[in-house]
Parts: sequence; structure tokens; C-alpha cells
Amino acid sequence: MLTRNMGRRTAKALALTLALGLGASGAAYAKNPMVGGAPMYAQKTIVENAVNSKDHTTLVAAVKAAGLVDTLNGPGPFTVFAPTNAAFAKLPPGTVENLVQPQNKATLTKILTYHVVPGVYTAQELMALAKKPSGQNQLTTVEGEPLAVSTQGKKVYITDVKGDTVAVTIPNVMQSNGVIHVVNGVLMP
Repeated sequence: MLTRNMGRRTAKALALTLALGLGASGAAYAKNPMVGGAPMYAQKTIVENAVNSKDHTTLVAAVKAAGLVDTLNGPGPFTVFAPTNAAFAKLPPGTVENLVQPQNKATLTKILTYHVVPGVYTAQELMALAKKPSGQNQLTTVEGEPLAVSTQGKKVYITDVKGDTVAVTIPNVMQSNGVIHVVNGVLMP
């Protein structure tokens, strides 16, 4: 009986480990974390998951308006700092409505690609990068401008070239073509 119970406990521990999932760095990640009221499935792409998040409808509309759906559905890999609807709402009134107009596609694309970094950077890797000296603690975005990474306690912060800082509110949302880190502000190149 003792062996049978130990077997069950081992099986439960293994199941829990598999349910959490292990990233390449060995760090555990929540399997299918909830973002905007919807599960984010690791086997789906960035766009396939984002369209289901009620917190990212503005971002999805902007990605569509900029013509970036195919790119973010592509193989990547990408690290995306994904602003919520509340983050877009912090912009001056009319900004989003103006940016999604066809004549402003180039500006919108520049802003959106400033939220995307080639490669996969988990929160653990971002924290390690933040420990480097100023100037070496940066990521180069798809747009071409850098983002600085810093930490305070266990929180990761991203600073744009204008000096504005946003917090990562939900880290390590793993996707089939990268990772999403939900942020509470819009980064500006």
C-alpha cells in the first residue's frame, strides 16, 4: 500500500510539473495562463491568442490596421510587449483613432514594431539583462530603436527612448512563435 501511495504522489508531482511546463531555461511557466479572460495556449501563435483576450482588442485592431497579422502569425520567434486596452486609453484622446487611419499606417507600424523584439526573452532573461550596466541592458526592437530593461524587486520594467517606463504586469505568456509580456503602457519610439 505504501508503494502504491508513493506511486500516486510521484504521478501527481509529475503531472503538476508537466502542467506548469518548463521553459528552455528550466524556469516553470503557467500552462495556458489567463489573459483578458481567455486562456493563452502555448501551441497557438501570438495573434491566434491575442484575438481572444478582452484586454487586447485595441492592440489587435491596431495590428490589423498596420497589416502585421501575417508577420506576428509567422515563425518568429518574437518577444512582444503587449499593451492592454487600458494602456492605450492613457494616450491623449483621439490618438488611437487617428493612428488606425490608413494615412497613418507607417506611424502605427513604427509604434507597434517598437513593441516587438526578435528572439525569445523570458522574464528571467530580462531580469538578467537588467543587471547589466546602463547601455548594455537594452534590447533592439524590430523597429530598430532600443528598449532599456530594469527591475525593482521581482518586477520587470521597460523604458522607451523617450524615457517613459512601463511595467510588465503578466510575464511569460509562451506562444508557439515566441513570448508575450503584457505591459501597462504604450512604448513610443
